[in-house]
Amino acid sequence: MARPGHSRASRFKRYDGGDPLAPPVDIAEALDAIGEDVMAGYSPERAMREFLRRGGKDQQGLDDLARRVAERRKDLLQRHNLDGTLQEVKELLDHAVLEERKQLARDAMMDDADRAFAEMRLENLPDSTSAAVSELADYDWQSREAREDYEKIKDLLGRELLDQRFAGMKQALENATDEDRAAVNEMLQDLNSLLAKHREGSDTDDDFRQFMDKHGDFFPENPQDIDELLDALAQRAAAAQRMRNSMTQEQRDELDALAAQAFGSPELMQSLSQLDANLQDLRPDEDWGSSERFDGQQGLGLGDGTGVLQDLADLDALSDQLSQSYGGARMDDVDLDKLARQLGDQAAVDARTLKELEKALRDSGTLRRDSTGQLKLTPKAMRQLGKALLKDVADKMSGRQGQRDLRQSGAAGERSGATREWAFGDTEPWDVTRTITNAVVRTASEGGDASAGVRLDLRDVEVTETEARTQACVALLVDTSFSMAMDGRWVPMKRTALALHTLIKSRFRGDALQLIAFGRHAQVMDIEELTALDAMWDKGTNLHHALLLANRHFRKHPNAQPVLLIVTDGEPTSHLEADGEVYFSYPPHPLTVAYAVRELDNAGRFGAHTTFFRLGDDPGLARFIDSMAKRVDGNVVAPELDDLGAAVVGSYLGSRGSSSPMSQVRSAYGDWFGGRGFWVGD
Repeated sequence: MARPGHSRASRFKRYDGGDPLAPPVDIAEALDAIGEDVMAGYSPERAMREFLRRGGKDQQGLDDLARRVAERRKDLLQRHNLDGTLQEVKELLDHAVLEERKQLARDAMMDDADRAFAEMRLENLPDSTSAAVSELADYDWQSREAREDYEKIKDLLGRELLDQRFAGMKQALENATDEDRAAVNEMLQDLNSLLAKHREGSDTDDDFRQFMDKHGDFFPENPQDIDELLDALAQRAAAAQRMRNSMTQEQRDELDALAAQAFGSPELMQSLSQLDANLQDLRPDEDWGSSERFDGQQGLGLGDGTGVLQDLADLDALSDQLSQSYGGARMDDVDLDKLARQLGDQAAVDARTLKELEKALRDSGTLRRDSTGQLKLTPKAMRQLGKALLKDVADKMSGRQGQRDLRQSGAAGERSGATREWAFGDTEPWDVTRTITNAVVRTASEGGDASAGVRLDLRDVEVTETEARTQACVALLVDTSFSMAMDGRWVPMKRTALALHTLIKSRFRGDALQLIAFGRHAQVMDIEELTALDAMWDKGTNLHHALLLANRHFRKHPNAQPVLLIVTDGEPTSHLEADGEVYFSYPPHPLTVAYAVRELDNAGRFGAHTTFFRLGDDPGLARFIDSMAKRVDGNVVAPELDDLGAAVVGSYLGSRGSSSPMSQVRSAYGDWFGGRGFWVGD
């Protein structure tokens, strides 16, 4: 063992696992899951915690690690018992007595009276192992092998008692000489003196260094200061005390009696008792009082048992850390070294990945704290989540059309064949041939050598002109009544709104979108507010109020094509009175229906392309929506929940112009989605 003073220049540790060439963690899966939970009503903080708890498709989560910690703890308790040292001492004693009896029977030179007395002592030994060992302390052994076994008992007890406080001592002191035992006693005396000075506040750094230079071989943990030394010793000593607390009173009495025989001298026990007292004074916060119940068949010695109690303490600490259930919990709290010791390197790699994932989510601009300290999804996160949802919509629409592998560019309409110089804000595709030609001509006109290479300039870029596109004024009305949450339609509704919002804001910037949520009353919401909206449990479906807000939106954009999209699962059951108060009635009051019909007619006068998206199979709702749609020559779609987003986006695209929705999908998604539907730009 290298002396501590010789190894302080460099501190190395074993490689802790994982792929050193692995790319940074991918937060896309986490962001999708977090966004889903946020739209279901979770706070972003809780949604992130839930993802870390569940883990990803190919990533173990905190729940998996916590389950393995609990299983290991249960296994330790069910596999072991605390009789190991007592059983080992009993076996040595029984063997010594047996060998002694054999020797007495075959020793013809021994006086008959002495033989009879010796046999009587062996025959009448107490049932208690400790009492029998004490009874034989002054016995004159005739068998050399028996005498050696009895001496092994003393040696074993000394090594076990030391192993309780200093891990590895049992093995290190096997076959120890008198000089080795003297070195141990000297170390204990010096250690107690150092701790006594530290308790009084009179120790110095030199005291610690001198102690380690002299006795460093006894401390493979290589503590760097007295606090590290104290922590290591106190944790081990507290585990030893918890092991003692876990024993029966009979076991404790037996071991206490045997301890006096350790190394054949009471000095060891005196030094160890003083050490325990010093450590309890200096580290009172350690767990000195709890106990465990061991029910297994495998006996543990004092040293090994103390190690198991330390393992149990580590497992308890890991269980708390992995639960992340306390205020201010972070993945940084998880002790990866302990996790690797208890569950193996791969468990530490999994936890480290979760830690890096949490850090990436916080540092990548996807999560931020608002003025109240609450964690929120950033606009960047909303865009990423919207793109993922829109990709899903595109996959569904392309799948239905059988056209998935087409890739076309341009979001402004069909190509006209003409080109023009690029201007800031243009989204039309480049005409590559004209652009390269312009660069070559410009290079030649400026006296450059085109054969040496051509560098593009913004002046060279020409774009393909597309047909003019009608501007749309879009109102998406989403039902937020209690039935939407109760019947599992809350999250699909939010996903649909976010997908449409992302499409319009990213690819059809000239269109004016307004999101209107209507429950007992209606209100205009921005996308962040809608996606974070908790489930609404107030009764009422105020379609009248929602249509009022939609028509106000249409009036603000008189030159745009109105598009009215209504997602609902119930007939109108509330409306606004003249004084602004909400009137509610179920079943629907005829006046409530009349108010909704009046505002729908007003939308029809604006020329709005109207589509109802009916959720659920209620016949009364179906009849009502069909009649409403007929009044304004609108459409009715009854999609499955998984297809709601594709249905709404397809209806929006179809209402924008004469070309088919699918051709507009391909045109709009050209720069975003390749042949397999993956977004490729920012």
